[in-house]
Amino acid sequence: MIKRSPFRYFKTSPEIIRLAVMLYARFPLSLRNVEDLLHERGIDVSHETIRFWWNRFGPLFASEIRRRRVQQLHAFSRWQWHVDEVFVKIWSSAAEVVLRYV
Repeated sequence: MIKRSPFRYFKTSPEIIRLAVMLYARFPLSLRNVEDLLHERGIDVSHETIRFWWNRFGPLFASEIRRRRVQQLHAFSRWQWHVDEVFVKIWSSAAEVVLRYV
């Protein structure tokens, strides 16, 4: 089965799309600020295009980052999942809540 690129219908380079989405996601910038930063580097896109790319590729990039983070954790030889117990007091009664860190 051939894996198709999610960028196949776009005229813009995948590197530019990735740069715009990562600038918007990583730094506290507005869409118009990202547009201005790209314009300073000779890339002419509108803030609406960046918003469209964010909605289209944001979840894709987030899943890719999560997958890479887990792979990096598995690289450690003594890596394991940890469970943490927290005691919560509600209306004078103690309830034990077990939280699992992902």
